Amino acid sequence: MALATATIDFSALQSNLARVKELAPNSQVMAVLKANAYGHGLVKIAQRLADADAFAVARIEEALALRTGGITKPIVLLEGFFKASDIEIMLANNFQTIVHDEYQLAALEQANLSGCIKVWLKVDTGMHRLGIEPRQFDAFYSRLKHCPNVCDDVQLMTHFACADDLSNSYTDKQLTTFFALVNNKPEALCLANSAAIINYPQSHGQWVRPGLMMYGVSPVQGRVSQDLGLEPVMSLKSEVIAVRHVRQGELVGYGGHWQADKDTQLAVVAIGYGDGYPRHADNGTPVLINGQRYPLVGRVSMDMITVDIGADNRSVAVGDEALMWGRELAIEEIAERANTIAYELLCNITPRVSYEYLG
Repeated sequence: MALATATIDFSALQSNLARVKELAPNSQVMAVLKANAYGHGLVKIAQRLADADAFAVARIEEALALRTGGITKPIVLLEGFFKASDIEIMLANNFQTIVHDEYQLAALEQANLSGCIKVWLKVDTGMHRLGIEPRQFDAFYSRLKHCPNVCDDVQLMTHFACADDLSNSYTDKQLTTFFALVNNKPEALCLANSAAIINYPQSHGQWVRPGLMMYGVSPVQGRVSQDLGLEPVMSLKSEVIAVRHVRQGELVGYGGHWQADKDTQLAVVAIGYGDGYPRHADNGTPVLINGQRYPLVGRVSMDMITVDIGADNRSVAVGDEALMWGRELAIEEIAERANTIAYELLCNITPRVSYEYLG
């Protein structure tokens, strides 16, 4: 049995979806499941989101895995398609696609299809990643509306760059740009990612697309999940496999990265960057053993970490559970200590970690 285990709480997942609906009561919900549902398990998560109206993934392989897993809800390809041959696959599987460039539009126009594909036209209002430029909007919109291979109800979409930061006015500029373009258009709008669902109610169109918040992690700078009424879905755990005594002045870990300033004990926990725990977590990063916070010391190894439990600790023993993050230890705090973001921690869980699903 694998020591490192990711426990996934379905009741927390469903509570977070209910929180999305509470924040955006007049919008349909497109639940984002890309990157293996942010490391939580693509098909299993989809199967427990019966109250979502549609799903979104990055690539067609993810969409096909959902269909193979028995998922029948609408699925949107957030990056669109990359080859003209994908168009027949999309039609056969009832996938919806983003259109964000000339290649995709021309491929749809030239295809010989027996039906129509539902399209979301993505406008780049300032992210400068994917999307047509605002000056191209009228031409793309007109061509899509006149394309027999495209269903008539073309949906309209953009993506925010800074919605997680209320002190940044850039989102207001993006909103102004987008609404000026789509003014008086009858189609449904989709603007709000997780951060905008919380920070910008004016961005709630006919659709919202929650990602990170659905998994119980804060998408807003300076706040953790509990502040926002969210429940962490994943708990990453392992076990203590050794308790070692070290003397004052002795070095611990690769490169002697940490030196004991007094006699103490170390708990060795069976988890490391080979499991997805962040290698750059610094000294002092908290680990919860038997409900008690202890500091990580020394460099994170591939398979192990060392935790300073104090010289007189007699309550920690081999086999005790160690929590890396979860309901009692916010992943946002661990990400900050590792100079990264919670998204990366969730997505970096490796295949040797065992998954346990609750509820």
